[in-house]
Amino acid sequence: MRKLIVSTFVSLDGVMQAPGGPDEDPTEGFSFGGWVFPYADDGLDVSAAGFDGKDRELLLGRRTYQIFEAYWPYQPHDHPIAKTLNAARKHVVSRTLTRLGWNNATLLDGEAVASITALKAQAGPDLQVIGSGQLIRTLQAAALIDEYNLWMFPVVLGRGKRLFGEAARPAALRLVRSRVSAAGVVMNTYVPEGEIQTGTFPSAEPSEMELARRRRMASGQW
Repeated sequence: MRKLIVSTFVSLDGVMQAPGGPDEDPTEGFSFGGWVFPYADDGLDVSAAGFDGKDRELLLGRRTYQIFEAYWPYQPHDHPIAKTLNAARKHVVSRTLTRLGWNNATLLDGEAVASITALKAQAGPDLQVIGSGQLIRTLQAAALIDEYNLWMFPVVLGRGKRLFGEAARPAALRLVRSRVSAAGVVMNTYVPEGEIQTGTFPSAEPSEMELARRRRMASGQW
């Protein structure tokens, strides 16, 4: 079974809305579109985290697909990211789209979780989700994600669409890679680590035996 890999940008408070520009997603009055721009530098290795879609098939939600469709086909043919994204096979999850204009793009039929489960079982390259917040939340709740590439930017946005919400499935993750760019972007890769484990720290209150010992020491009765 091929892996399903998620890659996205998030703020310190978990917002992932409109990282790329002011017009990307201004819904609900979001006014900070383009918040990743001041932190872009050569230390951001987009290929390592799958943001360029190289050697993978793309799995995209409607909004991210439409943003990409309106931009990447019109970039220079020798642009390295445009080259890989335009060439990649694309699977789009949408209840409203009826036709797709980007090459190698097809709509997934049927209910999303069942269709994506079947897609994972097929032979082929790993599946790469980029952005697509609503789709990520659906996949996480269904335990279909095999790897998370979360790039955390040093900014607090205070409002906007968040990566995970109250409907998220409780689950533990294990950090497998971590790098920090010169601008302070923390590039983490996580894999699922089963159920959440809980425990308790030893009580800070001294036991009766310890209290008795302390009283004897104070009175010199040893």
